[in-house]
Amino acid sequence: MRRLHHFTLSPACRMVRLVLREKGLACELVPEPYWDRRADFLALNPAGEVPVLVEEDGSVVAGAMPIMEYLDEVAPLPILIGATPGERAETRRVVAWFAEKFQVEVTRHLLGEKVMRRFNGGGNPDSEAIRAGIANIHYHLDYIAYLTERRNWLAGHSYSIADIAAAAHMSVLDYLGDVPWAKHEGAREWYARLKSRPTFREILEDRLPGFTPPEHYADLDF
Repeated sequence: MRRLHHFTLSPACRMVRLVLREKGLACELVPEPYWDRRADFLALNPAGEVPVLVEEDGSVVAGAMPIMEYLDEVAPLPILIGATPGERAETRRVVAWFAEKFQVEVTRHLLGEKVMRRFNGGGNPDSEAIRAGIANIHYHLDYIAYLTERRNWLAGHSYSIADIAAAAHMSVLDYLGDVPWAKHEGAREWYARLKSRPTFREILEDRLPGFTPPEHYADLDF
C-alpha cells in the first residue's frame, strides 16, 4: 500500500489526505516528526519537509502540489483540478493564494507560534506574530465570501483542490480555535459544506496530544 509521511496539523499534508479520500485511494498514514530530520526520512526528501508520498514500488513524490497533481493523473476521476485550461489555471491560482499567501500571512504566525515552536524548541510564542495572524485572517475570510458569492466553489462551479487547499488551512486554524466564524457568515457557510463531506471526517477526527480543539471543531453544524 502507498504511504504518506505526514504531520497531523500540517495544512499541506491535509491537502493531500483530502485528495486521496476524494479519489478513493487507499493510503497508510505515517506520522513523521520531520523536525527531527531523521536520516531515513531525509533519504526520501532531502528538503526534510512533509508531505511525502511513497508508492508501493518505492517511487517517491514530495510536496503537496506535486503530489496532488500526480494523484490527479493516477486517478483522473473525480476531476479536482479543472476540466479546461482556464479552469485549471484558476484552480492553481486559488491554491497558490492559500498555500503561499495565506500560509505567510496567517498560518505561519498562528500554527508556527502556537504549535511548531514547541516541537522545534524555539522558545516562547511571539505574541506580536500571533496578533498579526489573527488580524490578517479577516481579509482572507472576506475573500472566501467574495468568491463564493459569485461561484458555487472557490475556483468555479465545481468543487476542486482550490477548496481543498483553503479548507486544509482553515481546518488547522479551526483546531486551534483561531477562525472567527461568527464574523464571517459567507466563509462559514462555505466551510460547513466542506465539513459535511464524508471525505472530511478523518480530518475532523484528528487529535494532536497536548492540543485540544474547541467543541465545534468536529460539529457539522458548528
